[in-house]
Amino acid sequence: MPIALDSLNALAALPFDEIIDVRSPAEFAEDHVPGAINLPVLSNEERAIVGTIYVQEDPFKARKVGAALVARNAARHLEETLADRPGGWRPLVYCWRGGQRSGSFAALLQNIGWRADTVQGGYKTFRRLVVGMLHDRPLDFRPILIDGGTGTAKTRLLHHIAAAGGQVIDLEAMAEHRGSLFGLVGGAQPAQKTFESRIAMELTALDPARPVYVEAESSKIGSLLIPPALWKAMLAADYYEVQAPLAARAAHLIEAYPDIAEDPERLAATLEKLARYHGHAKVEGWQALATARDGMALASDLIATHYDAAYKRIRGDVEPRAVLDLPDLSEPTLRETAERIVGWG
Repeated sequence: MPIALDSLNALAALPFDEIIDVRSPAEFAEDHVPGAINLPVLSNEERAIVGTIYVQEDPFKARKVGAALVARNAARHLEETLADRPGGWRPLVYCWRGGQRSGSFAALLQNIGWRADTVQGGYKTFRRLVVGMLHDRPLDFRPILIDGGTGTAKTRLLHHIAAAGGQVIDLEAMAEHRGSLFGLVGGAQPAQKTFESRIAMELTALDPARPVYVEAESSKIGSLLIPPALWKAMLAADYYEVQAPLAARAAHLIEAYPDIAEDPERLAATLEKLARYHGHAKVEGWQALATARDGMALASDLIATHYDAAYKRIRGDVEPRAVLDLPDLSEPTLRETAERIVGWG
């Protein structure tokens, strides 16, 4: 009997060994339950074919064609991905609406002897719960922001806070973007729905009675919007402001953005986007520093000329809970600072 879910906490508490998404690869790529594996019972092309037959020819014929394809693909998954699963393995299977795709696959797994179940309403139930948490009502968590100018190692500080026992949400990691003009990590960011699912499941694992430390961001990280309930909570949150010497910040940027330094064409193209703010002459000077591979001079001037000015405009007159004026951005300094922050609560 399909499992009815009334909260993300209920999903997280289910005693399953693995979550299987049997939707097509395209559906899975747009969004899925974090941690689920994709074992599609219909490929993108097969799903389109079955749908066309259903609409343009005959629903019964579509079901026959679909069943044959599902059986063929399920056999391949059994012979390959699931070949090593033990007898006591317990999977949770879902599809788009909790219908034929997940039901057919789960029935096959049950016939083998595995304790497989499905989700009532499928992915649509999961998405409704994510929207309920992040769009429809105030967030149950109290964020405390880690703020500071570009290059103040806020993400590294977050990791030290987590190591010191603090609850942390790393939005940049979930967005696969470092939150600046140079910030894209890899080839592309995830879909907006995937970003929201990651946030929702991370929050579900935390204790709402304790603070959650989050790096201060604008409302967008790259192309992704911070969902409204979290953004509203961040706007009202207390924050710590991190400060550090310019040389330490520049050195941190060079270490944090090696992919930019190793791609002169990408660096030049990104710098060109700053011409509308600082003029072509200034950008040409930065590009000359990039060509000369003078990373320290380039990073220092970008911080002083572009990033710090923008930071002051965004932050305005809101006072921090405390200013953390760090002598350097070494690991021992960040570790000690993180322990202080967690101790303050």
